[in-house]
Amino acid sequence: MIKNIKGTKDLLPNATYNLQDIENHLTRFMHLHGYGEIRTPIFESTELFTRSVGENTDIVNKEMYTWEDQNGQSLTLRPEMTASVARAYIQKQMWKIEPISKYYYIGPLFRRERPQKGRLRQFHQFGVESIGSENPEQDAEVISIAYNIYKMFGIEDISIKINSLGSGNIREIYSNDLKESLSNFKDSFSDSELKRLEQNPLRILDSKNEKIIKIINENAPNIFDYISPTDKKHFESVLNILDTMGIPYVHDNYLVRGLDYYNQTVFEVISNKLGGQDALCGGGRYDKLISQLGGEDIPAVGFAAGMERLIIAMNLENNESTSTDIYIINNEISLNGVSMLLADNIRKNLGVAVYVDTLRRSLKSQLRHSNKMKSKFSIILDAKTLDENTVCIKNMEKNSQDIIDFNNVVSYFESE
Repeated sequence: MIKNIKGTKDLLPNATYNLQDIENHLTRFMHLHGYGEIRTPIFESTELFTRSVGENTDIVNKEMYTWEDQNGQSLTLRPEMTASVARAYIQKQMWKIEPISKYYYIGPLFRRERPQKGRLRQFHQFGVESIGSENPEQDAEVISIAYNIYKMFGIEDISIKINSLGSGNIREIYSNDLKESLSNFKDSFSDSELKRLEQNPLRILDSKNEKIIKIINENAPNIFDYISPTDKKHFESVLNILDTMGIPYVHDNYLVRGLDYYNQTVFEVISNKLGGQDALCGGGRYDKLISQLGGEDIPAVGFAAGMERLIIAMNLENNESTSTDIYIINNEISLNGVSMLLADNIRKNLGVAVYVDTLRRSLKSQLRHSNKMKSKFSIILDAKTLDENTVCIKNMEKNSQDIIDFNNVVSYFESE
């Protein structure tokens, strides 16, 4: 038997129902905020990600699905979306059309990492990218969008961690000092942590190892002490807007983002429902990425969020969501065409979901299935229907029933 690849998952109707419902809410939410949807190809030139995400990041070093096509070009399944959006923005020269471009996206991504709860090798993300404004109010808008999305989905136990990485070469200076300050504690580091310390020191700050966290808290320098007065003013302006909007946050001096393109404001929305990997979403400002990839010097800010993690936080993992409004039960083979016609008439006139049984099961079995599908009504067609041109409509919630003339079925539901 051929099975799905490790780290991938088949999404059956109960799961896709939840995803579609979330996507519909997100689409409406983003429309209200003035963001339009962007869809990019699921594979890109490998160079796009090595140049943007960073050659010394875990994503590029260990997690990308990369291959060479027949023309010898190196291609990669997208491991993240910001680089793809930036590439599309540059290719279409969008700055010549609008001074600011606001996008949202929903789609699959691919990383070859160790599968765990809420983290798959093919996973789904939604996110936003706002390209064109350098001002702190744009940071605050993006952060408020992330926060309010989770509030919209009824997730109460969330909080925001926020920090500033500064601008210019601050990140590089801080990385060197961080590496030097932690070098005296190398005996406490695993081989992978030592490699990270050598190649991308800021990633050490993401460690979940309690021993390493203690070393960092007691010995590591604070990047916020390195940033310029201008960067601090920008950060304080972001916080002031969040305060005005009533959005709670914690200034986490050791919060960094693992991708090389981030500068100034970085943030995460976290939830205690996810265990050790507690981030629901993360993002920040990336003012140099557009120019780095060949575009103009245009600032930008955004975030990305995992759909699977949202589903966990919403307690929808095992939710059986397959349902229908009306279930047509047919006990007479001769009425198969009639039951199909009735279903179509109800769908066309009322716009409600109608399920028709095609297994020729017993009345009892069909009623049981109707209950399982959480149908509001069952319409029963039988020999009496054939003789009297009537149907029995059973209200599944009230456990009551009415005998209705076949020609009045649609009007019956219109009055309900």
